[in-house]
Amino acid sequence: MSFRRVALVLVPVLALLAGGWLWLRDSSLLAVKRVTITGASGPDAAQIRSALSTAAHNMTTLDVSTDQLRMAVAPYPVVKDLQVSTQFPHGLRIRVIEQIPVAVVVVGGRQIPVAGDGTLLHDVVAPGTLPAIPVSVPPGGPRLSEPDALHAVQLLAAAPYQLLQHIDQVAMVSAHGLVVSLRSGPSIYFGDDSRLSAKWVAAVAVLADAGSAGAAYIDVTDPGRPAAGGA
Repeated sequence: MSFRRVALVLVPVLALLAGGWLWLRDSSLLAVKRVTITGASGPDAAQIRSALSTAAHNMTTLDVSTDQLRMAVAPYPVVKDLQVSTQFPHGLRIRVIEQIPVAVVVVGGRQIPVAGDGTLLHDVVAPGTLPAIPVSVPPGGPRLSEPDALHAVQLLAAAPYQLLQHIDQVAMVSAHGLVVSLRSGPSIYFGDDSRLSAKWVAAVAVLADAGSAGAAYIDVTDPGRPAAGGA
């Protein structure tokens, strides 16, 4: 069979296959019906999940637009990125990668929220209950650069999120290392920035213990042997 005859046969077949693929790609047979969203945990979590779910339900598992999903959450600057995967034939999984503000720094009289990795969130409105981190020099780039401030942010990023509203500020104190000052409670001595999760667990346990009522400080430098004192 000549090349011309082969082409005459293949062209309509390929066109038919392409048309079938386009029909199937946008067909309700593969409509997204089940959306699983993880990673959204900040104050706007419910709105972020709703926006993503609405956008996703207008797609099929063969025609998922990550750009449309990103546009759906564009009003929420805390969303840093999305990871999307399909579960054929009707499922879609979306992992939200957030940069939630955990503190504020004051620059030129303005409070700028800071994410857990030290990123300055200029477009995010700072909740009035976030703890403050003192800086000696205003940051000149997109991230905090002072080592003490970065250690403080790392400490707050490891804290239970619900506890942040009760923290006034975090500072580096020569005698005790990282010190968390609670708004209506004792100071918490953390020492260095090692084993932060274990230290927060120990701090929360001591705070919940009636025996620590009235203490001026809680020392979790060694999370295995927390201590409260200075009543």
